[in-house]
Amino acid sequence: MKNKIKLLETFENQNPERDYRVTHSAPEFTSLCPKTGQPDFAVIVIEYIPDNLCIELKSLKLYLNSYRNEGIFFESVTNKILDDLVKVCKPRYMVVTAEFNVRGGISSTVEAEYIDEKFVDEKQF
Repeated sequence: MKNKIKLLETFENQNPERDYRVTHSAPEFTSLCPKTGQPDFAVIVIEYIPDNLCIELKSLKLYLNSYRNEGIFFESVTNKILDDLVKVCKPRYMVVTAEFNVRGGISSTVEAEYIDEKFVDEKQF
């Protein structure tokens, strides 16, 4: 399997002196249930406060699309996305929320959060 993190690209934050929030929403995320092989559909919302780097959107789209044929649990994919994004862009703060569609009468939302401790400010979060 191709190393997905290589798909992610960044660019320099033009305003690193300021804390501001960036929110990306991917309403067409799909992966596969590792038990049944059936598709799972979700809205993935990525919210972050950049430090020196921002996430490039085309690479983010390709990265998220790379899960289309991968069998992975909701919790695992949400945490993997967060880990990969934090590794490449080193934000001050990031939260990934995955809102999975109803299956078998149950919908699931998974939220994974990262806070760079050197930028902690209770008012921000």
